[in-house]
Amino acid sequence: MAVGVGDTFPDAVLTYIPYDVSNPGACGLPQQLTTHEAFKGKRVVLFAVPGAFTPTCSEDHLPGFVRHAAELKARGVDVIACVASNDQFVMDAWGKANGVKDDILMLSDANGELGEALGLVNDGRARRMGPIRLARFAAIVDDLQVVYLGVEPARGVTVSGAPAVLAKL
Repeated sequence: MAVGVGDTFPDAVLTYIPYDVSNPGACGLPQQLTTHEAFKGKRVVLFAVPGAFTPTCSEDHLPGFVRHAAELKARGVDVIACVASNDQFVMDAWGKANGVKDDILMLSDANGELGEALGLVNDGRARRMGPIRLARFAAIVDDLQVVYLGVEPARGVTVSGAPAVLAKL
């Protein structure tokens, strides 16, 4: 069953490569992030993509959040995070390729722990993308409570894009 508005956001361990301001092109060391530790007491916008470097994700979804990051922060968002089932090195490279600095966390859910806890995973084998792919969605999480969840009903970016999230803040 999928998590919904009013539910507690699940606790999951994700990985990421911290952005290094002193050496932005560096290949950093992976770090773990526990959602309950990182999101407690904060207003978080988390958006999920089926895959890094894929057309819709790279042309629309991530760039929209890059463009609107300052506006999201100005509206009280403490953390903006992108998550996919790709590994943390791919997420780091994809973020760098799209101009992400330290304003958006590029998180890896390579084992599907968060996606399965949310009830928002798809089987990507038919598209030759592996068994675990996150559904395309965006969530606003306020002190671990889900206050908005926009899950895309079909291909494209509507309810999970930055403009839709901004409209809910």
